[in-house]
Amino acid sequence: MDYEAVIGLEVHAQAHTRSKMYCGCQVVEDVGTLPPNTYVCPVCLALPGTLPVVNRRAVELGMLTALALNCTVHETSVFSRKSYFYPDLPKGYQISQYDLPLSTGGWLEIEVNGQTRRIGITRVHLEEDTAKIYHMSHKALVDFNRAGVPLLEIVSEPDMHSVEEVRAYATALHDILVYLGVNSGDMEKGVMRFEANVSVRPVGETRLGTRTEIKNLNSFRALTRAVEYEISRQIALLEAGGKVVQQTMGWNEERGETYPQRSKEQAHDYRYFPEPDIPPLVISREWLEEVRARLPELPLAKKRRFMADYGIRAYEAELLIADRAIADYFERSAQLAASQGIAGQEVANWVTGEIFRLFNEAGLTLDTLNITPEALVALLALRQAGTLSSTAAKTVLEEMAQTGETPEAIVQRLGLAQVSDRDALLAIVEEVVANSPRQTQQYREGKTAVMGWFVGQVMKASQGKANPAQVQELLKQVLER
Repeated sequence: MDYEAVIGLEVHAQAHTRSKMYCGCQVVEDVGTLPPNTYVCPVCLALPGTLPVVNRRAVELGMLTALALNCTVHETSVFSRKSYFYPDLPKGYQISQYDLPLSTGGWLEIEVNGQTRRIGITRVHLEEDTAKIYHMSHKALVDFNRAGVPLLEIVSEPDMHSVEEVRAYATALHDILVYLGVNSGDMEKGVMRFEANVSVRPVGETRLGTRTEIKNLNSFRALTRAVEYEISRQIALLEAGGKVVQQTMGWNEERGETYPQRSKEQAHDYRYFPEPDIPPLVISREWLEEVRARLPELPLAKKRRFMADYGIRAYEAELLIADRAIADYFERSAQLAASQGIAGQEVANWVTGEIFRLFNEAGLTLDTLNITPEALVALLALRQAGTLSSTAAKTVLEEMAQTGETPEAIVQRLGLAQVSDRDALLAIVEEVVANSPRQTQQYREGKTAVMGWFVGQVMKASQGKANPAQVQELLKQVLER
């Protein structure tokens, strides 16, 4: 029997705020670098007599995310107590949202294998993060520095049917949150975590199968591997005549398999009820429109526009839009280049090729690169005019990154200008041919591959400054006399 996977994702993303969700404690993204239990107060430790106050900035980031995901932001939403007893919840419950969330009913477009799919968004709501537990052989330690950090929970519809779609959705959502400034996107610090709801059913069946939920997946790799394994596990179980049990699963990265953690809770197990210490959240039309005005162009729309406006390929467009600052750098460069007759694809090649290489090899960033869009385009103009060879242009780029000099100044200082003077080149070519009788004879006997050797000798004699195209033309003329 053929089976179809049905997958939905719950994404927990920390909102990038200076203080926690319900108190004034400072938020530090990488809590693992802090002394434990130092960024805490009576509110986030749930000491008696304390009252929570909602973080306005977190609400605005939630609204911004909801609008970017085409959700309806509700005028009134309610915070609720979600009760479950784990040591990472100092109150014994989490202040979250349930039946009246911040927003509902959106969608996100993804591209998979050249096809565009629309994945439904059930809801985007606000809640607080839990403390961090460090499990040891005979005990567990709790660090409350993370307790109370603002969280956005983004719940998709069960609209995905493959690991490829899951990865595309998770990546697209990650990129949007980073573009919005809602989240840093640094997965290693745990600022974004995935929970996958997975079920399978016979192809053609419309009813959903029994699902399992895989918790706390903190990388794209873990997400895709866990989903792939769970799909295979459920299919194998059904093929063997067994039944899938609804339960919460963990993921063992080393063994590459899921494992049962506990039976899956239902909504009534959490005993939701409205938080009595927080009044309903009311969002005025004016406030909503003020937040809507802050929406930037989102990654997928930017990718499509770059391809249409600058004539670049999908591959380079994908690389460029992954970081908003890089995308802005490319666009400014492409606009300047167009005014000088330089193609957008040429700019994209240099940014994704040579500049990305400098990032990787020299540890540079856009802030420390020392190459403005104006300087990059000036270099490309020298290359297009034939003043620089490709090799020399790359050398100049590296010097620009280190010194911040203009390309013209570096070319003059290092003497890298390409020789295109016909008479000067002809003299070098004739000397090389005269000093290479054996290779000259090979060429005249039809071994034209030796032309590459001749070009190399001329380039060596000219210290790499000769124009390669002119060198080939002159060599052909001299050798065929």
